[in-house]
Amino acid sequence: MFVPFEELDNEARVWIYPASRPFTDAEVVEISQKLETFLTQWTAHGASLNASFSLPYKRFIVIALDENAQSATGCSIDASVRIIQELEKIYDIVLLDKMNISFKQGEYITYKSIPDFKAMVKSKSVTENTLVFNNLVLNKYEFLREWEVPAKDSWHSRYF
Repeated sequence: MFVPFEELDNEARVWIYPASRPFTDAEVVEISQKLETFLTQWTAHGASLNASFSLPYKRFIVIALDENAQSATGCSIDASVRIIQELEKIYDIVLLDKMNISFKQGEYITYKSIPDFKAMVKSKSVTENTLVFNNLVLNKYEFLREWEVPAKDSWHSRYF
């Protein structure tokens, strides 16, 4: 069952998919409709899942699931990955490549491969204070407080 993102408990599990490019305004509307339709019908062993999504910065898809009501199963997680793969094909965008890093340069969000990020660190184009997106956060609480942090405060610190 789809519920508004802000109504989910802070312990709701999150999956974050960084986009290789920004979504257009029209894509935001279409992606929102597709995700809401999917989440309305999302189930685990026939039981509805209380879930939502967010599209921060028009650059990320965040799916959140209230596992206090019903936990995800392998099949339900597979279904969520399939909708993400479908969106990749429809919009010719990369969402599932975990070998890329998203970070802020001013107000612009940059999406780079790990080797490119390392090169930027070496050239000092990126510093320990650069705001990075820690897509390894586990729940809504961490997402709201620890997702967008200085590189020195995330797993990215290993590159400095």
